[in-house]
Amino acid sequence: MLLVIVRLPWAGDLGMHAATVQRLRHSLLHPGNPLVDADTPSPYYSPWMLVLGCVAKLSGLSVFVVLRIAAVVGLGLFATGVWRYVRTLGAHRAAPALALLSLLFLWGTTLFNWSGFVGLNSLALTVAYPSVFALGLSFHFWAWLTRAVRDGAGWGVWLGLGVLWSLILLSHQFTGVVASLGALATVVAARPGRAVLLRLGAALVLGLAVLWLWPYYDFFSLFSAGADLEAIHRPLYDDLAGRFGLVLLGVAALVLRWRRDRWDPLALFFVFGALVFAAGGLSGHYSWGRALPAALIPAQLAAALEVAAAGARSVRVAWACVLGAALAVGAWTQVGTAGYVVDRGALPSVVASKYHTPWVGYHWITPWVKYGDVVMATTYPSRQIPAYGPYTVAPGYPDIFLPDEAARDTAVRDYFDASTPAAARRDILRRYDVHWVVAGRSAAEPWLKRVTSGPANQVLYRVLP
Repeated sequence: MLLVIVRLPWAGDLGMHAATVQRLRHSLLHPGNPLVDADTPSPYYSPWMLVLGCVAKLSGLSVFVVLRIAAVVGLGLFATGVWRYVRTLGAHRAAPALALLSLLFLWGTTLFNWSGFVGLNSLALTVAYPSVFALGLSFHFWAWLTRAVRDGAGWGVWLGLGVLWSLILLSHQFTGVVASLGALATVVAARPGRAVLLRLGAALVLGLAVLWLWPYYDFFSLFSAGADLEAIHRPLYDDLAGRFGLVLLGVAALVLRWRRDRWDPLALFFVFGALVFAAGGLSGHYSWGRALPAALIPAQLAAALEVAAAGARSVRVAWACVLGAALAVGAWTQVGTAGYVVDRGALPSVVASKYHTPWVGYHWITPWVKYGDVVMATTYPSRQIPAYGPYTVAPGYPDIFLPDEAARDTAVRDYFDASTPAAARRDILRRYDVHWVVAGRSAAEPWLKRVTSGPANQVLYRVLP
């Protein structure tokens, strides 16, 4: 993974996070929308991204170097957090290492990548994202909370837990839901007394206050996210057996844990996560599918812990063999991840066939397109171009804080529609003060001057006065 961070393969939301750091390095107090030239808040302006923006501003390092630093920190938090949390669940010295292997490889036979889901290939593509940072904090949060309810910690510890909970929610809202479900399972399993419940209540109040006071966006307005967010998350409910079939081994381990202890925190954690995931699918709130790690993580951890927890030695050995076979299958499914650190030509053909080429990026436009320039581009270029400092006409991702998002999407669609009159296309460029157009070779117009070309027959055009 450290070698992956050196390469930092580009896919998914990397451009959004790079753009967020870009805006913060130029203005920590009033960064504006990270993707389009508009003065709006954004849920991407989290405490963690604010820290990265400060690092970029004070050090002068490029955004992508800062994201590599973020990846190292996130990876470190994840590994140490898993280690600490697993130590609260089992004393066997092999448990944390087996837990890490299970979290990375106990998935399915179909490759699946999504932020907040830490299969090896998914982690390789998202390691610089706030979701990895937030998940690493979540494991530390659960470990700290477990010890607090067991040992009867004082007020200071509980108030610290409240602040940490709010920081996780602000840094990555979906992972914050997973962290909250894990915390709920921990508290319910402990069946605490009145003193602990009072401290827990104070922690919740402080955490909610931090969420309410965060100045960069209104956290509670996220609950009104529209249908676009649901449509994006609909694929989370596809091919569940292929993507997560190996996790059934962990579900079997959870059943065994539950039979030994009806208040087992991992079993409760799994139930809470599965209920939220199922409710999202049944109700059409597909964004609730992002709570699925709350079911996957406890099952994966249970599979690892059962190697040490099973009764007879022969049973433990048999369980270890089954787990080892499942991990091998999962590792083979993700073996193409090796292509992120080894050139594809150097891989065996059977491994190279599983490799997926990362996105190329738009560094080829940077000698001409400057910070703050507005670029007309379709959706996928719009997910990458702002990473280098320019804006696009429409955001590449749904934005609930952008009031004219629909109008911007329509403007881009009309501009690239061949049936739109030339005068109307020219008017769109003037309306949004567009300086550049990224399009195919057939996009030449009298008001455009070809400047350079890039991958996939893309061309950069300058908009003439």
